[in-house]
Amino acid sequence: MGIEKEKTVRAAFRAINGVGSQRLRHLIACFGSAVKAWEASASKYLQLPNQEKWIKEVLKARLSIDPQRIGETLLKQGILIITPNEPDYPCLLAELADAPPLLYYRGHLRGNMEGLAIVGSRKATAYGKAVAKMLARDAASKGMVVASGLARGIDTAAHQGTLEAEGITWAFLGCGLDQIYPQENKRLAEEILKKGALISEFAPGSPPIAAHFPARNRLISGCSRGVVVVEAAERSGALITVDFALEQGREVFAVPGPIFSEVSRGSHHLIRQGAKIVEGIEDICNELPAWSNYAGQITLFKGALPQGVESSDAGESASEHETILRQLSDVPLHIDQITMNSPLTVSAISLALLELQLAGKVTQLPGQHYVLARER
Repeated sequence: MGIEKEKTVRAAFRAINGVGSQRLRHLIACFGSAVKAWEASASKYLQLPNQEKWIKEVLKARLSIDPQRIGETLLKQGILIITPNEPDYPCLLAELADAPPLLYYRGHLRGNMEGLAIVGSRKATAYGKAVAKMLARDAASKGMVVASGLARGIDTAAHQGTLEAEGITWAFLGCGLDQIYPQENKRLAEEILKKGALISEFAPGSPPIAAHFPARNRLISGCSRGVVVVEAAERSGALITVDFALEQGREVFAVPGPIFSEVSRGSHHLIRQGAKIVEGIEDICNELPAWSNYAGQITLFKGALPQGVESSDAGESASEHETILRQLSDVPLHIDQITMNSPLTVSAISLALLELQLAGKVTQLPGQHYVLARER
């Protein structure tokens, strides 16, 4: 039996309404393969224990679905399919007993690589987005794959940070790959495809309904050695990802946030429950023996001047730059606060911030907030 035929038949089963990964896995276990299940007689199906309505749906659908045509349609859409016994299937995900028997993907999978999941609130703050980008950039610079869900907020920032470091990121969707959700991330999705991949266990045509996202979250944690929650409210989808991570034996990390922020409450709850506190990528590497070789590859700065800015720099502009840089850190600071803490005039501060941005020393966030730019 050829692997390509097995894959297209698995895709044909997934095209049947009511047949998800769990039921497809059940059929493969009962018959030995998807091909054998597809070719089995109706009488053999009726001999299966615990008969359910969906079995009758399978028998009916087989009469009208052509697996070869399913494969041809996927090829035209640029969608590839992969099974757990193939080398490019994400290795950590393949180890799970409930690994999806079929994944759809676009782009480039490197199954021998392990992911670091970065997840959090869709209603992320400027602080949360800055942290997610920082962690993703640093993880990508160390050669890690960053996994997330292409959602608004923290997920988007994590993918963007990885791309800024020219790294590899996997975006897991809660819908078919023939549509992008949310729509505003369509351009981001195209950028991801250049080196990374869009992945889903849902057949093309599947809509982004709420019931799909917990399954999507299970894949994000499943392909990852650790899961980092940057920001999360008390009832956040990110916490569902954490539940899956714990079941799968993954490490859980959380980024502390302002105590007044609603989207920090979930993160703080995780910390109280034993999640490891994250202030930088080294905190993650040091907790994961498999990633110990990554430790020390990046020098982080917290409150210090970036490389190339010395306290002895001559000239008035260098002095102004130093005055501003010493105020900045990874936590976003509003320009009004910078002005209050500085002897400089508003115009001098504005000019200095612009010069520092052009020099790659400072990053401006929405709402006139500023942070130190990370080295890449």
